[in-house]
Amino acid sequence: MTTLRADEAVTGTGDRSRPRAALPALCATQITSWGIVYYAFPVLNPQITAATGWSATSTTAAFSGALLVSAVTGIPVGRIIDRRGPRAVMTTGSALGVVAVLAIAYAPNLITFTAAWLLAGVAMATTFYQPAFAALTRWWGSDRVRALTIVTLAGGLASTAFAPLTATLAEHLSWRSTYAVLALLLALVTIPAHALALRAPWPPAPAPPSQQDSSSGPVTRSRPFLMLATALTLNSFAMYAVVIALVPLLIARGASPTAAAWALGLGGAGQTLGRTLYATLARRTGVTTRTVTLIALGGTTTAAFAMVSGPFPLLVGIAIAAGMVRGNLTLLQATAVTDRWGTTHYGRLSGLLAAPATIASALAPFAGAALAGPLGGYPGLFIALALASAAAALFALGSDPNRHS
Repeated sequence: MTTLRADEAVTGTGDRSRPRAALPALCATQITSWGIVYYAFPVLNPQITAATGWSATSTTAAFSGALLVSAVTGIPVGRIIDRRGPRAVMTTGSALGVVAVLAIAYAPNLITFTAAWLLAGVAMATTFYQPAFAALTRWWGSDRVRALTIVTLAGGLASTAFAPLTATLAEHLSWRSTYAVLALLLALVTIPAHALALRAPWPPAPAPPSQQDSSSGPVTRSRPFLMLATALTLNSFAMYAVVIALVPLLIARGASPTAAAWALGLGGAGQTLGRTLYATLARRTGVTTRTVTLIALGGTTTAAFAMVSGPFPLLVGIAIAAGMVRGNLTLLQATAVTDRWGTTHYGRLSGLLAAPATIASALAPFAGAALAGPLGGYPGLFIALALASAAAALFALGSDPNRHS
């Protein structure tokens, strides 16, 4: 009988501690969950507001409320996964997602619509990247970067797959019926995948590095953790504000709405390309250098959007470069905890680290739109966002725990 060494059980390097079906299952569920619970909304929102008379501000606020709930819920979810593993959490989250999407579909009024989105926020916290990252980090151990890269490459296809599918359904069905069909698809893919593919024994957490306390408490109160959280929060605000404001900026530069949408879509393709490069970057750079460099590069592409007025192919090139940086930043955040503090309390620490960044990403679209006017238009907004990224890079300089031990 094959034996499993203690270190393999801890890190997830043994065959028995690494469920073979988990990675393909999580790829499928990330595409489906993100595609339906997240990316279907911007496609359907114009039809929702036209059919119901609810304002776009109100419906978007409900969606942003889901992101805020997700940020707060992610903290206890991470703690539960640390102790018990991902199967129950992600299977339950999938069922909640189905209920939430059906409630959105049949909401008779704006209050019910908003409540349904708040429930969807719980589903996001229990099915999106954070719980998947926690599962792969424990099961894949030292090989986690490869697994994380694969699942984020798959997740990056969510908008590519589901935005056109949602639009096609909406051409033939009402927005309510479209959401109902998507809820059925969500149930068929995610519930059985999480229930069946995540059944492997949950390996015990490895001991923390010898210089660290066995509790995650001191880490969360340490200067490096607080500096990193501040850096990632500022960066998330700038990054998501840029994504939402890019189309208006390009239209102001003279592009048609269709051309601007293509530029945004090609930026998404850049994300997928960028993620294929992260493993090499991780091997060749230290964690602090990597963090500062990627955040600074993001700020550089934002500044380039502000200063370059054309020609349009050059702006598309900047959009692709910005997307490549964003793709790397997703993996940077996924590995930020393990690169500094190990995997012992990954779920809880990553939840605490992601919470303010998620809140910032939820507020960024509203704040960006509100600031564009006082700053003299979208070029001025992009300059301000580039400065926010520069500040984030400075905070990231203080995120190395070895300098403060």
